[in-house]
Amino acid sequence: MSIIDFPDTPTDGQSFASWAWNAARSVWDWNVAELINVEYLVIAGGGGGGSGYTKGAGGAGGYRSNVTGENTGGGLSAENPLALLAGTYPVTVGAGGSVQTGDGSKGSGSVFGLVTSEGGGFGQGSTPTVGAGGSGGGGQGAAGTHPGGAGTSGQGFDGGDGFHDGSNLNQASGAGGGAGAVGAGGAFKTGGLGGSGVTSSITGSAIARAGGGGGGARVGETAGAGQAGGGAGSATTSAATAGTANTGGGGGGSGENTAGGAGGSGVVVLKYPATKTLTVGAGLESETDSVSVPGYKITTFTAGTDTVVFS
Repeated sequence: MSIIDFPDTPTDGQSFASWAWNAARSVWDWNVAELINVEYLVIAGGGGGGSGYTKGAGGAGGYRSNVTGENTGGGLSAENPLALLAGTYPVTVGAGGSVQTGDGSKGSGSVFGLVTSEGGGFGQGSTPTVGAGGSGGGGQGAAGTHPGGAGTSGQGFDGGDGFHDGSNLNQASGAGGGAGAVGAGGAFKTGGLGGSGVTSSITGSAIARAGGGGGGARVGETAGAGQAGGGAGSATTSAATAGTANTGGGGGGSGENTAGGAGGSGVVVLKYPATKTLTVGAGLESETDSVSVPGYKITTFTAGTDTVVFS
């Protein structure tokens, strides 16, 4: 515990740390003028799709937002407004999950201050384990029961179940969950459609991000499409499509003895008053726009990890 030693004889308006003396009320008031109102969009990396015969798609990276009038992931309304003191805060942009033999890999989390988004769940490819994450990965189209992975409350939805009717000729994988909806399950000769993303206008333009990858199917059948940055599944002997960079989209699920798609990298977007300055550490890649939304600056972080300083 720290102790603040206020002056014994303050004068009206005298500032001390983040407090100011109010002579009329004879109290120290919190100096709200020093607080910086920040809106954020923090999206983690999407999960990688599974590889092999009709394997599950990757789930979208966790989606967290406090933009007024918009939604955060998982069908909830925006998180609480955020007012910060000038100072130093960590930022990390999560990488997308990679392509591996069998299961894909989970996406990496993204961070701004105390706000952390969970990486997207991997597409199931070989193990009984399903890929939980920000949004869940899809189940594989193999014999038995293969449910999709669970999403994280307030960040995304579950992945879709794999389909197999007892014949190796009739199987398809589940789609990855998205920030805006559950990934569809595989169906007869049809891979699941990726879960939808969430649209935000934090940059001044409406952009949908954090969609799930599409489920894979066998050659000549129908693969599932990805949504809002999610990669398409494969129904050929070619690899599935990767999620789009800086959307947190999940990678597509594999077709017939092919590779899944890698997850798309995440993104962190901060909107703050144009009168304030944000100094960005060298370990981060970013751009700042001071034109698109009058009265505000919007800084978009596309890769790396480091700290930023508000002043």
